[in-house]
Amino acid sequence: MNEMLHMIELKGLTRFYDKHLAVDNLSISVPQGEIFAFLGSNGAGKTTTMKMMTGQLKPSSGSILIKGIDMWKDKSIRKITGYVPDVPLLHEGLTGREMLRFVGGLYGLGREEIHHRTEELLTQFGLLESADKLIKAYSLGMKRKTAIACGLIHNPEVLFLDEVTNGLDPLAAREVKDQIYRSAKKNGVTVFLTTHILDVVEEMADTIAILDAGKIQAMGTMEELRQSRGLESGSKLEEIFLSLIERGEKPVTLNN
Repeated sequence: MNEMLHMIELKGLTRFYDKHLAVDNLSISVPQGEIFAFLGSNGAGKTTTMKMMTGQLKPSSGSILIKGIDMWKDKSIRKITGYVPDVPLLHEGLTGREMLRFVGGLYGLGREEIHHRTEELLTQFGLLESADKLIKAYSLGMKRKTAIACGLIHNPEVLFLDEVTNGLDPLAAREVKDQIYRSAKKNGVTVFLTTHILDVVEEMADTIAILDAGKIQAMGTMEELRQSRGLESGSKLEEIFLSLIERGEKPVTLNN
């Protein structure tokens, strides 16, 4: 049997800001097609970690491997990744269709592929009727969906999502979550997401890592996390999260 392909691997990932240790020796492996949730309070180190994984901030030490390739040694591997930040980076003077075509061009797609992917994503995200309206007239939910579509335009194998459901009404949040789930489970995209909305994580994530003071305090499936805390089946993620963060207990290592 072939060994499971790990699309994302963090090995001893560490980041200092001057003398402040923001991220402390993180080691994580994320299999292909998995939705991996990265949780932590403000200042826990998750934003710094995300910035390193998306090429915005260089690690002080350690490595970030995408499909076994160190993304800081061979930057070409970044072409198979997509990134959607917490604040949608959209040119609001463009229409939704123009924005997707523009991003497709930045990724070097051919004209026919840009046309095909643009129309496909506009349809999947329910944006076709608004495709020729200016983005500045879009609701926040429409902007979020457009941003995710931009992150998927080049068919990435890895997708990084930062707080993508924040501020969305229930219907828009449901549509965004469905698209993320479909990308992972139908198309095999490996999703690495951060969010403060614990219900989103509990519903969607295959594996959850809880970070505090730059260290992983616990990592595993929901059931593994419950068992590690001695909680009954059905206990909410909030209870697990608060028990780890508030008590400041030693990290819990689980099998994944």
